[in-house]
Amino acid sequence: MPTVDLLNLSKEKVGTVDLDEAIFGAEVNSPLIHEAVVMQRASMRQGTAATKTRGLVSGGGKKPWRQKGTGRARAGSSRSPLWRGGGTVFGPTPRNYGYPFPRKKYRAALRGILTAKMKSGAILIVDGLELREAKTKEMAQILKKLDAGRRTVIVADKADDRMNRAIRNIPLVKLLPVQGLNVYDLVCARRVLIPQAALPMLKEAWS
Repeated sequence: MPTVDLLNLSKEKVGTVDLDEAIFGAEVNSPLIHEAVVMQRASMRQGTAATKTRGLVSGGGKKPWRQKGTGRARAGSSRSPLWRGGGTVFGPTPRNYGYPFPRKKYRAALRGILTAKMKSGAILIVDGLELREAKTKEMAQILKKLDAGRRTVIVADKADDRMNRAIRNIPLVKLLPVQGLNVYDLVCARRVLIPQAALPMLKEAWS
């Protein structure tokens, strides 16, 4: 069972804590983690690119010239894909780039990245993350003391409006509930702050 230091908000050791083996001692399957990241990034794509076919371009209802006798090629519409200003053939249409991903595989990938982050020392277990006021300055000072500036994920053990308001103006710092943890954000994170109170919730949600 992995054992790590328990820190206060000044990064001083105040004890130790045993981490759950199922969450922080899992197999680190790099190809599986990569597969989960690719799936998440595909699901994040907007898929709003669109072009107009000849049936969607305005105009073109009148035959440009008569069928025979002009010496020119036959033409039925000025909105043919062959014409300037005509429709597009096989252009992109709005679509969803997401695809199904087995739940067991995703949970295994998340446990793997949590284990990898723990082994690399990126995870900090703190005894609490309470703010006196919803002030960005106070939160920034706490992150600086913990050496957790940019690219930090903070795991929320409960809904905290003050914490959310204090963090939202700090770039590249995310506050995620236990159920909202995801592989992509954890892969991108340089630090992961987990309050001690959130550890049982992590075990219940992801083990």
